[in-house]
Amino acid sequence: MADQTQSAAPLDQDRIVAAAGEFVDQHGPEELTLTKVAEQLGVTQPALYRHLGGLSDLWRALGVSTRTMLADALAEASVGLSGPDALRAVAEEWRAFSKRHPGRYRSTDRHAVAGDASLEDAARRTIEVIAKSLQGFGLSPDATLVAAGTLRAALHGFASFEVGDGHPDPAAVDANFNHLVDHLCLAFSSPQLEQPLAKELTR
Repeated sequence: MADQTQSAAPLDQDRIVAAAGEFVDQHGPEELTLTKVAEQLGVTQPALYRHLGGLSDLWRALGVSTRTMLADALAEASVGLSGPDALRAVAEEWRAFSKRHPGRYRSTDRHAVAGDASLEDAARRTIEVIAKSLQGFGLSPDATLVAAGTLRAALHGFASFEVGDGHPDPAAVDANFNHLVDHLCLAFSSPQLEQPLAKELTR
């Protein structure tokens, strides 16, 4: 049960989502329930329903919050950098973020993004931050967006495996990560990248 100071603070959705984020980082997303969040906040479970529609709504809000946190962290990590330096900064911060917030990160897949305006906006902002970091590669605007989506997919896959203990050889994880980033830098630096991307964009 939370202490008197914590329980006396005003309850709102932001505070509930923050508590849920702390909980899943400590215990894992599988353990999250409204009852446990209420206990962590020092309130009764019915009090949560004044701010949330239920557990599914909490997962959705947690997804928006986590993606927003990630985008902010990526933007800060890559500020003032360009080309391979910016890409590597984004990749390293993405990995670091997932390790700092393993439960939050794993919980982002608990609610579908497509069809939810808030989640779509949060995911789009992440793409925009990544695209900005790739501007130094000299790609066209359309190719940059496709490259940003590719980088997002690669980093999310890697991070999901790492925080979910999905790598069969934990000792090789750092080498795998560096190899992935090095190859992405080479791919995005290639003058031949525009041609296949252009074909994809005109299909």
